Amino acid sequence: MNRLVQRFGRLREEGRKGLIVYIGAGDPNLDTTRRLALAFDAAGVDAIELGVPFSDPLADGLVNQLAAQRGLESGTTPGGVLATVKALRQGSHVPVVLYIYYNLIHRYGQERFIRDAAEAGVDGLLVLDLPPEEAGGYGHQMRAAGLCAIYLIAPTTPEERVAGIAKEASGFIYYVSREGVTGMQATVAETIGDMTARIRRHTTLPIAVGFGISNPEQAKAVARHADAVVVGSAVVDRIARGAGRSDLVESVALFVRTLAEGIRG
Repeated sequence: MNRLVQRFGRLREEGRKGLIVYIGAGDPNLDTTRRLALAFDAAGVDAIELGVPFSDPLADGLVNQLAAQRGLESGTTPGGVLATVKALRQGSHVPVVLYIYYNLIHRYGQERFIRDAAEAGVDGLLVLDLPPEEAGGYGHQMRAAGLCAIYLIAPTTPEERVAGIAKEASGFIYYVSREGVTGMQATVAETIGDMTARIRRHTTLPIAVGFGISNPEQAKAVARHADAVVVGSAVVDRIARGAGRSDLVESVALFVRTLAEGIRG
């Protein structure tokens, strides 16, 4: 069974909420990405989103844009990210989702990328700029490879489109709790409860909520409505501020552990 599906199944059986952490692959380098993923697994993370660096990351705020830039500067390529996931699989079964822009898949070759991702040990793809209406054979290829096709739903998504996205998605639904781009926020959106209830009318898939969640208190508040909480920019910012420090991995993992404890405490 797909590791992501298996993990959410276990969380549901145990009555627990999940934590998904996003980091930019190759920031500051791919070996550190691998070591961070291993440390996050040990800290209680339920899945890891690896952002594949791209030169024009339109869905991302400044913190994650800079992480993508650092990833590109370190020489990170889609093939290098897949090789890193393969190396990670030697010591961890933590589910891995690639957060990626479609141009990178198109250039690599869609069918080949999906096949190589599955062989490397990836569990799902979140393609930021590939709406299901324009996905063509993507869904079939993903199912054939055993990968989850994860889609975004936003506060402004019309009801009819929520139903259509839910029909095509697998693994989980990613609910973007705020309009705009990724980034840390002082407060969480007040509409999360209403929107997650609305999405649940159309699917039994787990709902993960992200964009703007920055600390354990916010993560705990969001977890009341979501099946999983996604934290990205707050973690990426700590990686940037810890660049060059010998304890970078340990210090960031310590913060991630507080997020996991906040959700489950």
